[in-house]
Amino acid sequence: MNKSIFLLILLLLFIPRALDAQKQKTERAYAAYEAGSYFDAIDLFKDVYSKTRDRQLKADMVFMVSECYRLIDDPRNAELWYKRAVRSSFPRPEAQYWLAESTKKLGRYPQAIEEFRKYRQLVPGDPRTEQQIRSCELAMEWQASPEAYVVEELKEANSRDSDFSPAFGRDDYGLVWFTSSRDDARGNKEHGATGQSFTDIFETRLDKKGKWSTPVPLDFLNSEFEDGTPSFSSDYTEVYFTRCEAGKRERKGCEIMYSTREGTGWTDPVKIDLVADSLVVAHPALSPDGQTLYFVSDMPGGRGGKDIYRSTRTSPGSPWSRPENLGPDINTRGNELFPFVREDGTLYFASDGHIGMGGLDIFKATPQAGDGWIVDNMKVPINSPEDDFGITFEKEAEKGIFSSSRKGRSGDDLYTFEMPPLLFSITGLVKDEKTGQPVGAAIVQLIASDGANLQTETGAAGDFRFSLRPEVDYIFLASKNGYLNGKEKETTRGQDKSREFMATILLTPIDKPIELPNIFYDFGKWDLRPESMVSLDKLVETLNDNPNVTIELMSHTDSRDTEEYNMDLSQKRAQSVVDYLIGKGIAAERLTAKGYGETSPKVVDEAIMKDAPFLRLGTTLTEQYINSLDNDEQKEIAHQINRRTEFRVLRTDYEAAK
Repeated sequence: MNKSIFLLILLLLFIPRALDAQKQKTERAYAAYEAGSYFDAIDLFKDVYSKTRDRQLKADMVFMVSECYRLIDDPRNAELWYKRAVRSSFPRPEAQYWLAESTKKLGRYPQAIEEFRKYRQLVPGDPRTEQQIRSCELAMEWQASPEAYVVEELKEANSRDSDFSPAFGRDDYGLVWFTSSRDDARGNKEHGATGQSFTDIFETRLDKKGKWSTPVPLDFLNSEFEDGTPSFSSDYTEVYFTRCEAGKRERKGCEIMYSTREGTGWTDPVKIDLVADSLVVAHPALSPDGQTLYFVSDMPGGRGGKDIYRSTRTSPGSPWSRPENLGPDINTRGNELFPFVREDGTLYFASDGHIGMGGLDIFKATPQAGDGWIVDNMKVPINSPEDDFGITFEKEAEKGIFSSSRKGRSGDDLYTFEMPPLLFSITGLVKDEKTGQPVGAAIVQLIASDGANLQTETGAAGDFRFSLRPEVDYIFLASKNGYLNGKEKETTRGQDKSREFMATILLTPIDKPIELPNIFYDFGKWDLRPESMVSLDKLVETLNDNPNVTIELMSHTDSRDTEEYNMDLSQKRAQSVVDYLIGKGIAAERLTAKGYGETSPKVVDEAIMKDAPFLRLGTTLTEQYINSLDNDEQKEIAHQINRRTEFRVLRTDYEAAK
């Protein structure tokens, strides 16, 4: 037989076998993927990719490797492979979406926005796109202005594997149970979805030195399968947790187990019947009154991936009711997981469907009348671009533990968090209103809505300082001989971050008349115009702040009429101001009206020069001088300066009759 013919026959025999082997590998890869064994499926898909020349199959394998990396929560490799999928010969639009999502999860928000915009061009009608772009914008804002929580890694409890979903096991918060896939786990099989051991429940204890002990597994609760996400009753006599009988190449349901304390031990766990065995029922969270059980499920009729449900009972030991979906305020087309309920009914949960920073974020849901909820993202530093979930609190305190993959490791870690006490203070300056110079040795009085009343004296630099309390309104009243009292207001109400306030209190000297700005009358009239009231109301406040002062109200006109007419008009205008002040509750004996007509023209000072630089400093604005100005506009400005209302202090020892 010709040698070339022989080789051709061998090749024809080999090709079907090679194609058949390739088909079997592809089927094995997809079978692992469908069973949720994403970690195992990665190598199988990569193997098919490396050995095929079929461009369509190569593109499919690249996309499937990308999907597996995303599903095992490896955004770095997911981004790398989605980029290849987008550039492949047969790109899928969803590859562009998940490329953007992976970039977002890596915290590269500007780049993620650009990738989402590319996806919007491919799929204009997808409602997720605008939400994701808005999420990236908000995430950058939250990073720029983080919440006041102090977050620290709980290093003593963490391992190289996944450690997550903590729960306090005692009312002194010195015992914590949590979920871990570390080597000590009883389930020694490797999980096909993560490549790590099956999880178990571990405990760690706080010693007298404030250190957490080396975690140990709870063999009396753990099984050969996946065990985790514990939740205690408020008296710590009941515990609920999740058990998943995960297979190597098949999906099996998860169920909620229950155990009660017996002396120093616990009873054998029993299953709670809530849904069909083939469905996922996981992440239990018992309400503080023990009557409501929140949990996660993928049962039919939900709103998306996994939803949060609740079931109720009438008393301990009674059956649980039919599960109720928490509705659209809580559940989205994404996944809602790891619920936790506080004493006041506030629900905390993790979600990748609400607007968040990337991956799972922790949300706070406040119950409203009816079945509604107000849902808020807990923001930075509780949340990060990666997965943040499984939070627990020390009852009323704003502190506890949560889990996060923020370090970019292959597993999750535990983190403590605490809202430090709010600290407020005010640093102020007392200055001369005319000169801007500091006023030393002034008395500053603090008057608080909680009854506090303190006093201090300013230093040579006019400075003062007080410590403040949360949720209190403050008035700071400054006084010194030769000045009218001045004041400033501040409040710590609604402040959720520690802050140092700054204040400047201006004191007005009483050695010269004090002009009242923006007091207006119609031409030839003495009735106050409405826009004058703002300035006069401030004068009312000044007189109330200076109850021992009596004043003379001084009205001045320009020189463009007879002296007799101007004197009469100015007297009526001064009296109209006095009448207004009396109507506002100021005692009549504290007020004197005096019209000066055109007899006291203004002397140009630096303040006047700023608005009328054509005038000469120190010049008296007499009729003769005004008539010498260059044009009518300048003359009108000068006349307006002369038309004014002022007051001067007559006495500082007035006492109201008793």
